[in-house]
Amino acid sequence: MRSRFSAFAVGDVAYLLASWHPDTRPADVELDPEQRWVQLEVLDRSGGGPFDSEGTVRFRAHYRLPGEKGTLTENSRFKKEGGVWFYVDGEHE
Repeated sequence: MRSRFSAFAVGDVAYLLASWHPDTRPADVELDPEQRWVQLEVLDRSGGGPFDSEGTVRFRAHYRLPGEKGTLTENSRFKKEGGVWFYVDGEHE
């Protein structure tokens, strides 16, 4: 989760796509060049341990746009395949 937030923060689209599960991965990701992701709060999690194959993370991400501050709260699902964690999908609050 934290690595994907960092990828959003620095605009690393290649990493976002590579860390997205193949079953739900979009063909492309377009990031708003005006949006700056500035803080991540992990609010809750379940699973995701070394012996788990699935996990969820509820987080709040803080962003800035010119003249505006905002947050995005999401409950994200992850799957581990071949020892690698992939983002599956998420529900925004």
